[in-house]
Amino acid sequence: MSIWRVLLAIIFPPLSVLDKGCGSILIVFILWICGWIPGVIAALIILNNPNR
Repeated sequence: MSIWRVLLAIIFPPLSVLDKGCGSILIVFILWICGWIPGVIAALIILNNPNR
């Protein structure tokens, strides 16, 4: 996880998980629409997952 990805996850979470698949983008986007903080947390969790 690079510093640029973290900054992008804080500014615009759905854009930071573009290469993780459509499901991840959709989940982060819905959470981001519901509230900024849940979207950021979901994006950081997805980016920090070593299995993907």
